[in-house]
Order: sequence, then structure tokens, then C-alpha cells
Amino acid sequence: MRDPAEERLLADLAEGREAAFAELYDRFGRSMYRVAWTMLRSNTDAEDAVQNVFLAILRSRKLLTRVENLRAYLFSIVRNSVLRIASRTRAEQTARQDIATARNSGTKNDDAEWNDWFSKALAALPPDQREVLSLKIDGDLTFAEVADVLRISPNTAASRYRYALEKLRALMKAEQDETRTTAAESR
Repeated sequence: MRDPAEERLLADLAEGREAAFAELYDRFGRSMYRVAWTMLRSNTDAEDAVQNVFLAILRSRKLLTRVENLRAYLFSIVRNSVLRIASRTRAEQTARQDIATARNSGTKNDDAEWNDWFSKALAALPPDQREVLSLKIDGDLTFAEVADVLRISPNTAASRYRYALEKLRALMKAEQDETRTTAAESR
């Protein structure tokens, strides 16, 4: 049996009452953040994880009256958000390592040649992906901030970023393969 106060909070959330969202944040925001931070070890990523919880609540608020255990429900959303962020972070780290490896592998003779190639690779990206990549890397914005700037959802910002990194990784691999083939043919 649910606590009557929790029952009321869920009903208010389902109706979209702003005060209910504030109460939910006051009651659970700090502990959700601590859990996310403990798992991610990043303030920005932990904040993103908690924000994702509130976006999920907002999107599915009509279904909240079916929730039996609010605390468990919230922390399962936190956990899922943390897992997505951790996966994305690993993919970003791999892409950065790939870029560093390509840059230091001798496949390009100097920084000017590398910068020229990289500029062309960026230009090959679709504009929406290039824009997200630039805001995230050059602007050092979170996905939530990128989403605000571009008026898209944070999930859309994250997926565009991921696709951009995947395309850059594929372009770098193709460039490395071409360079190796050219070097082998010239022997």
C-alpha cells in the first residue's frame, strides 16, 4: 500500500502540476544526483542523468498513477540513464583515442596536413551532426545545453553526437587504410 502523500504526489505529477515536480526534486533530486555521481564520477554527467529522470517523468506523467514504489521507479530511471551516459562516454573516449592515434601514427606528415584532412572530414558530416559536435567539443556544452541551443531534445543531441563520432571514426579508418595501401604500393 502506498503512502497517501506519495499517492497525492503521483496524481499531481500525472496532472502536470509544476509544484509536484518541484516537490519531487526537493524530495529525491539530491539523492538521485549522489547515486549518479557515484556511478559516473562526473558532475556534468550526474546532472544530465538526473535531468533525464525528470524528462522521463514529464514524458510519461500520465502513467505515473500506476507506479507502486516511487523511490524504486525513480532510481531505476537514474540507473538506466547512468548506463546510457556511461556507454556514450566510453564511445566518446574511444573516438578521442582513435583521433589521437590517427594523429600520432605518422599517417599524416604534419599538423597542417592533419588539420586540413580533419577539416574536410568535419565538412563531410551532415550539418546537424557537425553543429552538435562543435557545440559539445568546442563549446564544452552538456547535451542538455546543446539541446537548448538547438531546440531539440537532449536525446537527439546525444544521438547526433554519437553518429558524428561514428562517421569520423569510419573516415579515419578509411584514411589510415588508404595511407597504408599507398605506402605498401610505393615499396
